[in-house]
Amino acid sequence: MTIDRDGLRAPYQQLADILRERIASGDIPVGRRIPSHHELEAEFDISRNTIKKALDVLKGEGLLETAPGRGLFVKATPPAEG
Repeated sequence: MTIDRDGLRAPYQQLADILRERIASGDIPVGRRIPSHHELEAEFDISRNTIKKALDVLKGEGLLETAPGRGLFVKATPPAEG
């Protein structure tokens, strides 16, 4: 997947969508570390600020949790929908 810089959705929203889909599909399973900022920068050719905004969205949705000194991980218990 790529980021459409001319699309209607901001790049950080597109990245959040991509990562959300990878989590939902199991490509990034529960308990697994999210790719680093450096890895996401290289894969999508976007800035660290854009990546931070996307990850903040996913943390706000309760999909990610921080393990100090280790990185961001997919939460073991996804939030209930409703």
